[in-house]
Amino acid sequence: MRQPNDAVREHRARLLDWEDAHVSRGTSVGVIPPAFRGTQAPGFEHSAWQLLEHLRIAQDDLLAFCLDEKYVHELKWPDDYWPATPAPPDEAAWDASLEACQQSRQRLQQVAREVEDLTASVPTGDANQTYLRSILVAADHVAYHVGQIVAVRRALGVWR
Repeated sequence: MRQPNDAVREHRARLLDWEDAHVSRGTSVGVIPPAFRGTQAPGFEHSAWQLLEHLRIAQDDLLAFCLDEKYVHELKWPDDYWPATPAPPDEAAWDASLEACQQSRQRLQQVAREVEDLTASVPTGDANQTYLRSILVAADHVAYHVGQIVAVRRALGVWR
């Protein structure tokens, strides 16, 4: 029997990849021609590669924070959260980043669906660092950078 909280859990999970208010991460990085993945558009600080890889790094960190009992925050802002170069080293790196983003997003969706009390503090975090907060931070962060990826693609003339 479906419980009232099941619908709320499903909405939290969908929030991590929905297209109700904007395109998803997957759609934003869609089919970017390889020659444009590392191109910085005039007026933009980051390339599509840098934005994608930044999303991967940050999302992986949030996931580890939620699931790893021995998590220690070691990444330094901002250097450890951004790739050093504007272009991926090769197509395999691009593909690996896409796949890793998808896998960590799916794991975060699993957290949203399965953690009994999402208002509970993450064991390695501060009192206000709950599972729900982590899910909302991940969703908000992706939405922000998805908008940047779309804007970069439009500026480069490779959006849709």
